[in-house]
This record gives sequence, structure tokens and C-alpha cells, in this order.
Amino acid sequence: MRKYLLTAASLLLAASVLAPASAGDFDWQIKARQSFMQLYAFNLGILGAMAKGEMDYNADLAKASADNLVAAAKMNNMAMWPKGSDLETAGNEKLTWAKAVIWSSFPEVGAKHQALTVAAEKMAAEAGNGVDAIRANIGAVGAGCSGCHDDFRAPKE
Repeated sequence: MRKYLLTAASLLLAASVLAPASAGDFDWQIKARQSFMQLYAFNLGILGAMAKGEMDYNADLAKASADNLVAAAKMNNMAMWPKGSDLETAGNEKLTWAKAVIWSSFPEVGAKHQALTVAAEKMAAEAGNGVDAIRANIGAVGAGCSGCHDDFRAPKE
């Protein structure tokens, strides 16, 4: 619980310090977080391909990919999420799918992020133990990702 509260407090502090600026001022932060999400997608894609049988199971690669998910989940990336860098701010409409509600929902965002971190940690602990271990854990990791995407990201067009 303390970890959750610290995460939520950190998110709120970052939101209050990173004041909104004019549209276009967030291009580099938006690009950084999109690149960051690509790292998630790349590593989850490897695990997903193994789980589906589209890629041969490789214990070392599975463990490395799962460890990368944990490292990404634990990275402090608040500088990539300044208030006003959402699609509802004029000028950002074609740059991002992040909804403005993120900045008014930090306790919920923190809880969803914590669920992703826990799922990634469990995957990392099991990924080297065979493809069935990946299959048993990949749903929780995917649910951790979609927890934020469903509520805080507009559908990509």
C-alpha cells in the first residue's frame, strides 16, 4: 500500500510541477513516450509470439523480454507525461492518443500501473520455465497494458 501511495504522490507532484504549455511544446515528450510504448510492444510481442507458437520457445530470450518489461514498468518516465500533452489540447490531435483525463485520474493511473508492474514481475519470475509459464502469465500482462489503454487512450484511427 505504501508503494502505491508513493507512486500516486509522485504522479501528483509531477503533474503539479509540469505545468501545461502551448501545443507543439510537447513533441519530444510525446515521441519519447511513443518510443517507450514500442519497447513494451516489442518485448510483449516476443512473449506473445512464443505463447502462440509463432516463435520457438527460447528460455533466455523469454526471460530477457520479461525482464525488459519489468525494467520498463519500473522506469520513472513522468517527464514524458506533462499536463497538456494530450490529444484534446489544440495542436496535439494528430500527435497522440492520450486523453486529458489522465492528469485528473492519477490515483487510478497509479493503481493500473502497479497492476502492470506486478504482472510483469510475475512473468519475469516464470518466463524462463517454459512456454506454458508464458501462456499462464501473458493474459495478466496484457490486462495490465489495456487497463490504461482502455480508459486513458483514445482509439487509434
